[in-house]
Amino acid sequence: MQLFYDPNLDIKTRDFYVSKEESRHLVKVLRKKEGDLLHFTNGKGLLFEVTVAIADIRKCQLKVLSHKKQSKRKYRLHLAVAPTKMNDRYEWFLEKATEIGIDEITPIICDHSERKVIKKERFEKILIAAMKQSLQYYLPKLNDVISYTDFLNTATSDSIYIANCDEVEKKSLKNSVSSNENTIILIGPEGDFSADEIQRALENECKPVSLGGTRLRTETAAIVACHTVALANE
Repeated sequence: MQLFYDPNLDIKTRDFYVSKEESRHLVKVLRKKEGDLLHFTNGKGLLFEVTVAIADIRKCQLKVLSHKKQSKRKYRLHLAVAPTKMNDRYEWFLEKATEIGIDEITPIICDHSERKVIKKERFEKILIAAMKQSLQYYLPKLNDVISYTDFLNTATSDSIYIANCDEVEKKSLKNSVSSNENTIILIGPEGDFSADEIQRALENECKPVSLGGTRLRTETAAIVACHTVALANE
């Protein structure tokens, strides 16, 4: 199945038009014609089966035949990850985390952060593409960049973990995370969290965890964390 995306669809939608770019893609590239069936999601859990009503390369009209709701996962995962120095590494993380399963992502600026600006519009396109590729109907939420301090002061969840390389006493994430819970995991930048940041996290009742016996890049650590939580919920 090939999946398409339109955030404006809801259960009341009976027919709709797609953009000029999408119309060209459907008709010119994919050779879709009147009567062909397509599948769309709105990124909010709904899957729509639609048919091509008018195969116009400039303004393609689609008719909704049916829709169904996909249940949410029993757990919720929010990763707060410092932007990487190279944008493509963060983009790789966004893609793979979406494929594995994630609900929310917040870029956090830390003491050792070298990059403090992100391309949110581009990142959102990567999330959409990964959602469609992995045939999922919920689009992860990408938040604006926020400082580590502000995030720590406002974060609420069943469990909040901070993955770090410091010598503080910590358990492995795989032995810490529980199934069916709302989880936040903080991942630091190249250079890790500062000692002050780790101390503030502990004071805010964050649980220090290890992701293994080797030192991981930021984006690798985020994927390991994401996959560990997914495995704990299988």
